[in-house]
Amino acid sequence: MNDSVRWIAPADATARIATRLARVLAAPARAYERWIVAGHVVGWIIPERAERLAAWRGVFRRTTRGVEMSETLATEAARTSALAEVARALSAEGALTAWRDERYAVAPYVGGAPLCVLERAAARYFGIHTFAAHANGVAGSERRWRMWLARRSPMKPIDPGLLDNLVGGGIPAGSDARATVVREAFEEAGIAADLARTSHAAGTIDLCRDQPDGLQRETIHVYDLWLPDALAPQSQDGEAVEHRLCEPDEVLSTLATDHITADASLAIVDFLRRHGHVARGDPATATLDALRHPPAAALQPAAPLRGSA
Repeated sequence: MNDSVRWIAPADATARIATRLARVLAAPARAYERWIVAGHVVGWIIPERAERLAAWRGVFRRTTRGVEMSETLATEAARTSALAEVARALSAEGALTAWRDERYAVAPYVGGAPLCVLERAAARYFGIHTFAAHANGVAGSERRWRMWLARRSPMKPIDPGLLDNLVGGGIPAGSDARATVVREAFEEAGIAADLARTSHAAGTIDLCRDQPDGLQRETIHVYDLWLPDALAPQSQDGEAVEHRLCEPDEVLSTLATDHITADASLAIVDFLRRHGHVARGDPATATLDALRHPPAAALQPAAPLRGSA
């Protein structure tokens, strides 16, 4: 890479990336029923799971509107306690991914007070809006950079063995994006908190798609973390089993494959677009930007009404 010339992604490479991401980030195609708590739609559940949840008669009621949480559970604490029992039972049935012992807030809108909290392993089962923070770990300079990628442990319940951003994780209840980056930077790469706090908040990206474990409906806070050339990431929690420092062309070729997570791919595309590494007029630009920032209508699935209350 020439230090005096900004690296620009070739159009044939961005076209392959756009085609792959349009496939893996396609809008939901399955039917979903609304999950309603205290009158608010907070999740989306496939009909087979809605039927299973209806068996908990003191917790859920399946109506023409969707799966409604019982009005007798009138407080956050009561709802959280009931959901914990349901989640434990679903986990015992093998209906959830591996138990995380980490909880996500379930709120009526972004920034709203939680109506309840839910075990992370059940988040996609209930189709709640989740939040994550990812950092593009970059070494070098704006004109001559390389990017760190991490390989997820084969034991991870989601996307085992795939390449990923250097730093990334879900934002648990009671935390925020910056704190998540600082925590995950140390756990996943051994990066000290003072260095992790220098990461630059670059905005958010959104995705909503069918997944084997349910609906992934997520907002990702994207950060850029510029690292010293001499830094060698070291996983502290075993969740990353490899780190590789990649030239831009290698990053591009990886993004065109299913060897890297869709979430990380979108965060990296965001980096490339923001830093001017996709040419003006590149035919893939419209697709890539629509995937980073889909319209509101694309961020929730269709929900057919049922026949009776």
